[in-house]
Amino acid sequence: MSDGSDLSACTAVILVGGLGTRLRSVVSDRPKVLAEINGRPFLGYLLDQVAEAGLRHVVLCTGYRADQVRSLLGDRWQDLTLTYSQETTPLGTGGALRLALPQLRSSTILALNGDSYCGADLAAFWDFHRQKQTQATLLLTQVPDTQRFGRVQVDGGDRIVAFEEKGNTTGPGWINAGLYLVSQSHLANIPADRPISLEKDIFPQWIDQGLYGYRAKGKFIDIGTPETYRQAADFFEPAAP
Repeated sequence: MSDGSDLSACTAVILVGGLGTRLRSVVSDRPKVLAEINGRPFLGYLLDQVAEAGLRHVVLCTGYRADQVRSLLGDRWQDLTLTYSQETTPLGTGGALRLALPQLRSSTILALNGDSYCGADLAAFWDFHRQKQTQATLLLTQVPDTQRFGRVQVDGGDRIVAFEEKGNTTGPGWINAGLYLVSQSHLANIPADRPISLEKDIFPQWIDQGLYGYRAKGKFIDIGTPETYRQAADFFEPAAP
């Protein structure tokens, strides 16, 4: 196992097993991570980001319509080696990560939600995580209105001190952007073989253990609703020369 001394040595884990219920009215024939945007699957943009950051091994945590993900991607994407951790019953984001534990090759892993994208500097995220000497760091991004996402409160020392529920607070603020650097030892403490949510169950527990937030710059989108999915084509469209 790699000691994870640099970001390129990390295993990336992408959570791609969600049911995508809210998106079903416009993407009904495939999992939402394979929803087409400008002629390519949304998951391809995440894999490109991981590859460009220098990582080489990705574990895809599959669930709903897992066969479609595996059939489309196979075991390679650019310079990335792809392996699969398939849940047989829905385990939630925390349970899916815990299930993938035997496939993780580095002491620190980069985890990504499969239905959102933040164009942040992953090398800077890694440097922040290492400097803090912490077991878990969330990448945060600022949005004009946090109501749909919930809000993350961070103190002057970059420690996360609170998570506010969706719908409770409006206006600009910092949100969880769906990228995490986490030690294997932390993941091993997640209860196995049962549904559990990172966002609702695990992260709040980790606050007292030193959970940090890296406040990043970079445009953000999630494709969880028909409206935001329609916006994705413009979001990923290359800028005109």
